[in-house]
Amino acid sequence: MPKSLMRYGFLLALFALVVKLGLFPPSAKATSIPAPIVDASLAQKPGEETVVFSGGCFWGVQAVFQHVKGVISATSGYSGGEAKTAEYEVVSTGRTGHAESVKVVFDPSQITYGQLLHVFFSVAHDPTQLNRQGPDEGTQYRSVVFFSTAEQERITQAYVEQLEKAHLFKHAIVTQVLPLKAFYPAEAYHQNYATIHPDSMYIRFNDAPKVENLKKQFSQIYRESPQLVAVK
Repeated sequence: MPKSLMRYGFLLALFALVVKLGLFPPSAKATSIPAPIVDASLAQKPGEETVVFSGGCFWGVQAVFQHVKGVISATSGYSGGEAKTAEYEVVSTGRTGHAESVKVVFDPSQITYGQLLHVFFSVAHDPTQLNRQGPDEGTQYRSVVFFSTAEQERITQAYVEQLEKAHLFKHAIVTQVLPLKAFYPAEAYHQNYATIHPDSMYIRFNDAPKVENLKKQFSQIYRESPQLVAVK
């Protein structure tokens, strides 16, 4: 196991003890928010469109989108930095400009971009946490939407404005909205991590609840069997 993964050991053991003693809930509740007012229409024909989401550890974000109907693939990786630093041990220093990210390829004839944003801002992560999510802290865990088209940028900016005006969160949204310049797939052992390691303490307390919240809040687009990534 990489050294940077071993760092979770003590923290997770402590976290489990705190939960057992009833001093902290096992997972944060998802925020119930409305769908985007501004959205794209479903496409007339099947196709592929790409967006990259960053919102904390990529294990949980990947798991959520792998359970969304219309998503062709959800791949863990890195965005925001250079190719030469797109390695887990280096990104974990928080000094590369990269954010742990998930490239979501979807069929716009089956699901709209706005629906994906709805999922991202409500159950996949907390958009009000600056440079952290849950037990993870650092710039590599920041909230970002890396858009790949002008329409995605327009819809994302409109949705952030919609949510801010509605005052649905206790704190301001800190999500960055940036053009996608490059995406670098993460190492093989990071792919499909939540599915492969369901008994991991980290997954049980941080990521499994996200998938459960997806199932409860988005039952119409929830897919029971995750669309896993082929690992080479």
